[in-house]
Amino acid sequence: MSQANPDCGKLFRDLDWSATPLGPSDSWSVELKTLTNVMLGSLQPMLIVWGPSQTTLYNDGYAEMCGQRHPEAFGKAYRSLWFDIWDQVEPIIAEAYAGRGTAMDDIEFVMHRNGFPEETHFSFSYTPVRDPWGTVLGMFCACTEITAQVATRKAERTQRERFKQVFELSQGGIAMLVGPNHTFEYANEAYYTIIGAGREIIGKTVADAVTEVVRQGYIDILDGVYRTGEPFIARDLAIELNRGDDGEKQSRLIDLVYQPMRNDDGTVGGILVQARDVTELRAEEDRQALLSHELGHRLKNQLGMVQAIASQTLKSAPDLATARLRLSERIAVLSEAHDAILEGGRGSSTVRHLVGKMTSLYDDLASPRFRTSGPNLKIGSRPSLSLSLILHELATNAMKYGALSVADGIVELRWHVAGEDHDRFEMTWIEKGGPLVKPDVLRGTGTRLISAGLNGTTDTSVKIEYATAGLRCLLSCELESFQKEH
Repeated sequence: MSQANPDCGKLFRDLDWSATPLGPSDSWSVELKTLTNVMLGSLQPMLIVWGPSQTTLYNDGYAEMCGQRHPEAFGKAYRSLWFDIWDQVEPIIAEAYAGRGTAMDDIEFVMHRNGFPEETHFSFSYTPVRDPWGTVLGMFCACTEITAQVATRKAERTQRERFKQVFELSQGGIAMLVGPNHTFEYANEAYYTIIGAGREIIGKTVADAVTEVVRQGYIDILDGVYRTGEPFIARDLAIELNRGDDGEKQSRLIDLVYQPMRNDDGTVGGILVQARDVTELRAEEDRQALLSHELGHRLKNQLGMVQAIASQTLKSAPDLATARLRLSERIAVLSEAHDAILEGGRGSSTVRHLVGKMTSLYDDLASPRFRTSGPNLKIGSRPSLSLSLILHELATNAMKYGALSVADGIVELRWHVAGEDHDRFEMTWIEKGGPLVKPDVLRGTGTRLISAGLNGTTDTSVKIEYATAGLRCLLSCELESFQKEH
């Protein structure tokens, strides 16, 4: 190991210079004597390489960089000091002896100065030293080892890259704002997706890059976080953004966090933005809440449904044995229908299958009450769940208040592919022969389920007409989403 407190001044005084290529020190040139005095008196690491033999002198600062090779290397040939990296050092020293100086802010060596390989970094300058006639006598070097600083920068860079990787993989939007004007320094892909992928925001202020948020008060919130150092956290925050290539305005719901980022002195230097678009999530939660509510509503009606089925079956059955059989079959169908609803569908089904399940439960075999027609269209699991619920709700209301509540009433149920491009699904429910419709009676929790349309479809619509001749309901949606598996 190197000496704990190297004393190159003592080495210089004690060394028998007459035994070296430089000869006795009192015979040295003025240039060498002057540089040696400057070097030994300096705190900065310094090195002198002198004469054709390239004899090496250095001070205490440079001795620290020599590792275990100090003090043996003092007064010896420069090549014997750095033999393991001579292929890199030799061209530089050759340039100096040729009269050309070299300076580098960071040169990397893999040294074995302490008996093992280690990556090292140095900032240095090699300056040729001439006599009054211009002859190069040697080389003078002032240098600093920057290995620790480079390692720190690498560690910081690695940490930044890791953080960046984490940010890029995050499902939520992340952006970094710097300065009191909130200039974008970084944003991940998820953030671009939230605000609109076509924007160029890096290097711009929030007010310039996302102009529509200014009038909505978001710059004021950022100013408050920057001024006070207090984070801002909000859920389900309404925001209007100009998204898309055409700058279409869209109302979104976001979960938002503005977290102040502090400088070393404790002052706020920027803001970390974390945002998550929860528009679809909240809409889906609302749909699920409605669905759960309606399922509860239907379960509460089970006793009434069983009573209506039993009454209808007993009135039309020719004998008790037949009534018992039909009643058992219809209750089994009712159970199957609700199992399918609760499970949310088992993959794709067909409209005709769902209609058949419903009519087998509510129809009268002796005197059919339903007139159905339509192609055997495939339907995805999520729309299947919605359509099953809607059909059962319409049938329940028809049995309680509408056409199925009287002996002569009927329901016409038709469905088909519509639209000029044959790209829409339409279904109509028309009740005839029933009592006069009372809209106030029908507008209940079940009607809200019907009005919600077909879950999982695009451009869904529902029209309910409370005509005096009987209720009419038109369901419509985009066909591709109606048949898509989710």
